[in-house]
Amino acid sequence: MCATCGCEANTATMMTNLQTGASTEITAIGQEARHEHVHADGTRHAHEHGHDHHYHDHDHRHGHDRLPGEGRGLKVEIEARVLAKNDAVASRNRAWLGGREILALNLVSAPGSGKTTLLERTIAELGGRPPVFVIEGDQATANDSARIQKAGAPVAQINTGAGCHLDAEMVRRGLAELKPAVGAVLFIENVGNLVCPALFDLGEHAKVVLFSVAEGEDKPLKYPHMFQAAELVLINKSDLLPHLDFSLDEALANVARVNPRARTMTVSARTGEGLPLWIDWIRERVRQAQEVALP
Repeated sequence: MCATCGCEANTATMMTNLQTGASTEITAIGQEARHEHVHADGTRHAHEHGHDHHYHDHDHRHGHDRLPGEGRGLKVEIEARVLAKNDAVASRNRAWLGGREILALNLVSAPGSGKTTLLERTIAELGGRPPVFVIEGDQATANDSARIQKAGAPVAQINTGAGCHLDAEMVRRGLAELKPAVGAVLFIENVGNLVCPALFDLGEHAKVVLFSVAEGEDKPLKYPHMFQAAELVLINKSDLLPHLDFSLDEALANVARVNPRARTMTVSARTGEGLPLWIDWIRERVRQAQEVALP
């Protein structure tokens, strides 16, 4: 369940291994988070179910006796438990990745910013050194995964249904399915959304935010939490700059205003402009991940 919108409630999350074609249903963190029963006499029984916790909130008063805002405490409690459980799984993911010297990057953006095109180009530019594995997140279809597989990388597709983000348990299952090689790069292409993915640690080493020049210079100001969580911001589709009323200087200033620590790069996944700097950044982060793993 998303702590912001509760989007994952009662939706099926499916994982498909593009290499084998096998599909498996995943129970996302908090997917079963809350059920509320109203008995004939008006008594309410709200409870949360989870794999490693069980929480009950019994309210034996009739609905008209409840005070305004009552029940919010239960919602806050469930949200806190969902995020705490996610963080625990994320920590295990991080340890698993660290023990195998695998660099994990969480790619986030609004829909249509160019994440998949960037990944296709990145896979080609890296040329298998290091090897690339991808966990692909979308609400529906395996279209992007098919593109990634064609580009030459093993990929697991996670379809979240009505869910608006990936969580740490989905990534854990994806890792178990993909079995990325020691020293590899794992790209997690999150669901296109600049709100909820900011809340969920997946165990990644860094969040990389993309936004394109077609989206407007004020994107960082509109979605500050996502940009504050980013280590790197890629401004994509630079090849369109001559055709758009877009101020690159203003966009960079807005990123710096929201997150002065974030590094920025201007790239075109279509033409390759700026990609050498991006590839160098990845290789440097791989080296750092390997150094951290040394005894």
